[in-house]
Amino acid sequence: MKSKGQLYRDSKNGKVAGVCAGVAAYFGWEAWLVRIIFISAVLLAGGPFFIMAYIAAWFILDKKPVQHLSVGSMQSSSGKGWQNSDSSEAVEVKSKVWQSGEPPQQAFHDIVGQFDRLETRLRRMETYVTSSQYQLNREISQL
Repeated sequence: MKSKGQLYRDSKNGKVAGVCAGVAAYFGWEAWLVRIIFISAVLLAGGPFFIMAYIAAWFILDKKPVQHLSVGSMQSSSGKGWQNSDSSEAVEVKSKVWQSGEPPQQAFHDIVGQFDRLETRLRRMETYVTSSQYQLNREISQL
């Protein structure tokens, strides 16, 4: 289990108020697993207590803040995944079923796709820089 430090409500990924999604993000689990645990607890161990706890968490926990990342950088989050902040595609690899993220094969496919898009972009830039149009634009801008 990993801890992200602060517990927030994740309204973007949540169904009702984002409490279960926030708890799942905090512990690094899948949101569906936390929802099943919560519903099981409500049905098997006394519903009013857990429903009141959910409502209290709804009002007590802050919403998850929006994260702004630097454009054009590749970032690693705790060595488990890579994120291209240019396209906001995060690839988290999970090692256990209950952890959030993608299976390794799907993560590898996503990373290969990201590198293919970056390579295409790099080829277009190299084509432009080696063209005569670039030389002409450079000389005009130096005037």
